[in-house]
Amino acid sequence: MTKLLEVESLDMHFPITGGVLRRRVGAVYAVSGVTFTLDEGETLGIVGESGCGKTTLGRAIVRLYEPTAGTIRFRGHEISHLSTEELKQLHREMQMVFQDPYGSLNPRMSVQRCLEEPLAIHGMGSSEERRSKVRELVELVGLRTDDLHKFPHEFSGGQRQRIGIARALVLEPRLVVADEPVSALDVSVQSQVINLMRELQERLSLTYIFISHDLTVVKYIADRIGVMYLGHLVELAASGQLYERPAHPYTRALLSAVPRLEPQRAGGERERLEGDLPSPKNPPPGCVFHTRCRFAQDVCRVEVPELRPFDGDPSHLVACHLAEEID
Repeated sequence: MTKLLEVESLDMHFPITGGVLRRRVGAVYAVSGVTFTLDEGETLGIVGESGCGKTTLGRAIVRLYEPTAGTIRFRGHEISHLSTEELKQLHREMQMVFQDPYGSLNPRMSVQRCLEEPLAIHGMGSSEERRSKVRELVELVGLRTDDLHKFPHEFSGGQRQRIGIARALVLEPRLVVADEPVSALDVSVQSQVINLMRELQERLSLTYIFISHDLTVVKYIADRIGVMYLGHLVELAASGQLYERPAHPYTRALLSAVPRLEPQRAGGERERLEGDLPSPKNPPPGCVFHTRCRFAQDVCRVEVPELRPFDGDPSHLVACHLAEEID
């Protein structure tokens, strides 16, 4: 497989300022030391609790934020620090689908104008060619060309998300980062949008990073899943592996909390997390999960665990000192 994206030791820290002179007094450590690769045509799911850094990671990858440290390579080229013109060119190949489709669409623009605008900004095609492309794309995402003159408020949530997907695809990107694209939709509409995204991926040879807090949705669409906690990537594995044999205590707790139709097996206990999520302004030393982990030992409190193969499997990575012992 061809590597499309390589992220290495990525940090995204936001400064906190205070006082009359607005001097830096601290930072929010939103993303810390995240490393992974992504193949062309693959879907990588990113899951975790609210505030774990999922959205910040996605925005840093598409360069809506400039990373504090680390490297991002897209198609072999370093993109961590680019000029305005270079970023403009990059965004033809990287696009984002946002959680709130209504908030990401200009309420004063018709659908036609919303979708034509990126093409006009990048100087792609004549006016007639742009209109033709928009009509074709609208039909591709399951909407009618008769709706192109309407405004965002005239559509349902599911229809607006289809428009958001169309806008992300109008420049024919290679990579799409979808940030909670179905969390604001009804369950029946969620499945329609997920199925649409899978169909578009096959038809247009797309690569996805799919960010969500819903492990059921991610299991359905993702080839691999990365689990984040307090800005750190704590586990990364193929979807089937992660669900069948979770290695990190946090992953086990997340999966245990997913509602099931079948009864809990005999002797099986639900994993419970004790305590509150620490603040990203003051993360714990050592393993960031040790304050809520019932397996934590002294080494966990002082030494940051590296993301390493679990039980010798290079395709299943875990950041836990005790993963094999508690398996």
